Amino acid sequence: MKKIFLQLIILSLSVTLMGQTKTKTQNIILVTIDGFRWQELFNGADSSFIHNKQLVKNPDKCDKKYWNDNLSERRKALLPFIWGTVAAQGQIYGNRTKGCFVNVKNPYWFSFPGYNEILTGFADVRVNSNEFGPNPNVGVFEMMNKSAEFNGRIATFASWDAFNDILNEKRSGLMVNSGFEKIKGIDNDNKIEVLNNIQTELPDIFDGVRLDGVTFNMGFEYLKVKNPRILYLAFDETDDFAHGGKYSDYLNSAHYTDDFLNQLWNWVQSNPVYKDKTTMLITCDHGRGEGPVEWRSHGSKTAHSDQTWFAVIGPDTPTMGEMTEGQYYNNQYAKTMAALLGFDYQNENPVGQAIDMVLGKKMGEK
Repeated sequence: MKKIFLQLIILSLSVTLMGQTKTKTQNIILVTIDGFRWQELFNGADSSFIHNKQLVKNPDKCDKKYWNDNLSERRKALLPFIWGTVAAQGQIYGNRTKGCFVNVKNPYWFSFPGYNEILTGFADVRVNSNEFGPNPNVGVFEMMNKSAEFNGRIATFASWDAFNDILNEKRSGLMVNSGFEKIKGIDNDNKIEVLNNIQTELPDIFDGVRLDGVTFNMGFEYLKVKNPRILYLAFDETDDFAHGGKYSDYLNSAHYTDDFLNQLWNWVQSNPVYKDKTTMLITCDHGRGEGPVEWRSHGSKTAHSDQTWFAVIGPDTPTMGEMTEGQYYNNQYAKTMAALLGFDYQNENPVGQAIDMVLGKKMGEK
């Protein structure tokens, strides 16, 4: 009886195609960079951090790689794809010094509640632990997986093994590869076999969390072979390095994650299946504290760690670069992604509104 009731709920919540709505976007790539601060995104390396020997083992090397007195050059040195390609062709939100604000809606300011909010479009106070277990909430990807158009064409690759629960893989039927799971059923010149093996042959420096380089390459190979309509890549290292107080490693991880995005976007724009038909949304699950001590932490007891950011590039999103006004929330991404694909996402709980300017609309335009 409970199973039938759940099926009825899922059926009643299924996404519906928006009438008379035409979008160029046919595919979505969602990328999350766990706990990466807006401060580094918009300002580049923090000079008070990179010269702090408690946070950086080799300050001179870090300074040479990431420091520049010119803010524009400094942030581009850290994130060349974001401040080259995305800034020139898309939109970037969350620079609080310029009047654009992005925050989480959930009251906890850490990962599991943050990812639940991103994927469902609402904050659930019940989801209050990183060891919460299978998520009771049905999210936008699960709903879209019930449609004939997207069924079996949605995939997640995550470094943190909690994503099997965050997306409730058993109930949702979504393809979720997280932690140290192997990929099966893909033949591409033994590349997957190498990745399957190497993930357990590298140092386990995060106590059970897979290194992001493996996660990226697994997801990238899956994209090339399986051509999913929705691909979600969830990276983790920035948060782990920050908790460990390793600022140079935190910067390095952000830097090569930016290169992952560059590789991904260049391939997308060179492939006829995806070229000019794909939107990429990049964001984080929570922020961090300020200062060399507070920066290591986040959560409701750490001020400012509800502050986030996001960036978007795709065929429906007008080029506006760095946004300078407005208040936005992480609970708006689910409906925005669905709208980009021509769907109206509804849930049993009220969800955040789609972001008009990402959709190429003026504020309040229908």
